[in-house]
Amino acid sequence: MNDMVLQKLDRGLLTITMNRPDRRNALNPDMTRGLVDAARRAAEDHDVRAVLLKGAGGTFCVGGDVKSMAEGRAPLPFEAKRVNLRRGMEVSRILHQMPKPVVAQVDGAAAGAGLSIALACDLRVASQSVKITTAFAKVGLSGDYGGTYFLTQMLGSAKARELYLMSPVLTAQEALSLGMVSKVVPDAEIDNAAHELAMSLAQGPSVTLGYVKTNINNAETLSLEACFDGEAIHHTRCGDTADHKEAAKAFVEKRKPVFQGH
Repeated sequence: MNDMVLQKLDRGLLTITMNRPDRRNALNPDMTRGLVDAARRAAEDHDVRAVLLKGAGGTFCVGGDVKSMAEGRAPLPFEAKRVNLRRGMEVSRILHQMPKPVVAQVDGAAAGAGLSIALACDLRVASQSVKITTAFAKVGLSGDYGGTYFLTQMLGSAKARELYLMSPVLTAQEALSLGMVSKVVPDAEIDNAAHELAMSLAQGPSVTLGYVKTNINNAETLSLEACFDGEAIHHTRCGDTADHKEAAKAFVEKRKPVFQGH
């Protein structure tokens, strides 16, 4: 177990907590390894139906540990540094591509690679006082953990260029108006709001939610015809699930469906 990344599974919801509150959950090698391991577990464990990603101590993640960067470490060749970085970046790819919904609880600050990881998630619930920034250019770095990809897909090339080249600090409301976060709640309500949303997804029609996510991921890269073909396959598969049959029955009976995730 990695005490810098905590995991808790409850009724299908895996809560992953970045646990370096004394450093505002800045990423170091142990934390990045723990995050990749937790993301892989979330993707592969059939008992996990949704994920909530959060930071301990009221801060999501301020990105790489710049203080330790400044202190310097034993020099590594470029190739080794690139491999190490790319290995850690897998957390963003796995969270984005796995067929399970992922909610980020974005409070305190989300900066640099921390913001990139939040953008890799499907939904982001932000606290009213959170500060959000790409941050990279201000410390002489170009960006990692997929942030340029996710922001460009989310907001378009022009806005992504602005946010990366100028690195403004956005308020929660500014991020909401841009579409970077899904909802904003008072600071005192962030824990309950994020958990409630993530748990509702964990209790949802899991096969269907997975194919919804796959359809949208396909739309980022595939042709129209390929997306249509995928939709037809996935929609037909969902129609065969017990959850679809339960939802149709509940609709006729004018009650709320109870999903089992299959």
